[in-house]
Amino acid sequence: MPRSSGQKLKLLYILRFLEQNTDEHHPASTADIISWLASNDIPAQRKSIYDDIEKLCEFGYDIIQVQNRLGGGYYMAGREFELAELKLLVDAVQSSRFITTRKSRSLIKKLEQMAGKHDAGKLQRQVYVAGRIKTENESIYYSIDTIHRAIQGNRQISFQYLDWNLEKELAPRANSEKRVSPWALIWQDENYYLAAYDSSDEVMKHYRVDKMGGVEVRTEARQGVEQFAKVDLAAYTNQIFGMYGGEEEIVTIQFPNRLIGVVLDRFGREADIRRMPENVFRIRVRVMVSGQFFGWLTGIGRDAVIVKPSSVREQYRQWLTDIAKTMDENCQ
Repeated sequence: MPRSSGQKLKLLYILRFLEQNTDEHHPASTADIISWLASNDIPAQRKSIYDDIEKLCEFGYDIIQVQNRLGGGYYMAGREFELAELKLLVDAVQSSRFITTRKSRSLIKKLEQMAGKHDAGKLQRQVYVAGRIKTENESIYYSIDTIHRAIQGNRQISFQYLDWNLEKELAPRANSEKRVSPWALIWQDENYYLAAYDSSDEVMKHYRVDKMGGVEVRTEARQGVEQFAKVDLAAYTNQIFGMYGGEEEIVTIQFPNRLIGVVLDRFGREADIRRMPENVFRIRVRVMVSGQFFGWLTGIGRDAVIVKPSSVREQYRQWLTDIAKTMDENCQ
């Protein structure tokens, strides 16, 4: 590296060295910094290092000088993220199902670099939190970015909708070509969903982003602005169980008081809840009546009672009966 070019880059090299190699317990001496610069073909003198550190501090970097019997040194005190914050981010990346294993490792490596080499090992231990199921669709990372660009640019998108086959591969559905107007990305049950307007059916629909392949931004402007304006996203997310649609109904359900936390987790604190005698309460909520909704009720068991409408109560009874009948038939 030519001398003049190296001198222009010297401040950046010092900054990188302090960020990657120092912390409160591992200060770097002036000799360490000079040696690092020399390994990158940048000659430096002690006095110039003092001046460079001073300039970095004036610019706003939190570089602390320590002195001790061994000569002391410098370390980077203020970082963009604290170690505890980086641990949170690492765990979020690792536990997110929509981020593939390969992409998770790549992101975690980048987060480790922000911690510095002495704390990187502490983040690495966070990687092995559990053998969580991860998506296999490597393109989801870029699909989300493409969808955001389409929303910001007020454009429609096209994509292929995919399904798993018995070979454990994601393959296009029959008639899987879709063209929709994207309006919002929704995070639910560890998956990303796209809320979009389908102009051919004139309704809002939702799609799992990890099952969307070949997402592209189109030139056509988005449609469905009036339909999306009517959507309360928080309520929409709560009422569609597992993001499976069905007939929309206002349902009254009764629970024992001890399950209030379970109900609030599902429907939110704004839900219409009424106290009743005998240590029970009732909730009146708008839901999409589907197998996923009935499955949630079944998980709670006999403590969950559909009060009205009677038509939904009968649907639930028939749903349970059909399951029991199918099990009996298949066990004969």
